[in-house]
Amino acid sequence: MPERNPKALREAIAAHAPQLLADFDRHWRRDIADTYDLTPVPGFMARWWTEYALARNPELDAQVTDLEDQAAEADDTAEAHALLERAAHLRREAGHAEPGQ
Repeated sequence: MPERNPKALREAIAAHAPQLLADFDRHWRRDIADTYDLTPVPGFMARWWTEYALARNPELDAQVTDLEDQAAEADDTAEAHALLERAAHLRREAGHAEPGQ
C-alpha cells in the first residue's frame, strides 16, 4: 500500500488499478477540488483506500463482489443481510491495510 495521502494513493491507483482512476478523479473533483472544501478528505481517503486495497487483491475483490451479488439475488431478507455483513467485514479488513503492506 502507498503512503496514506491522496497524491500517493492516486499514483498507486494509476499504476496498479487503472480501472479505478476515472472514478477516483471524478470523485476528487466533485467533492474536493471543485468545492475547495477539504472537509471530505478523510472520508474520501477511507473509501478509496479500501477500493484500492480490494483492487490489488483480485481474489478478495471477487469474493466481495460475489457476496454482494448473492445478496442482491437473495429472496430472504435475513440471508441478504448476512451476505452483506460478510462483504462489509471483508471491506473493513481490506481498509485496515497499512502503508508498505
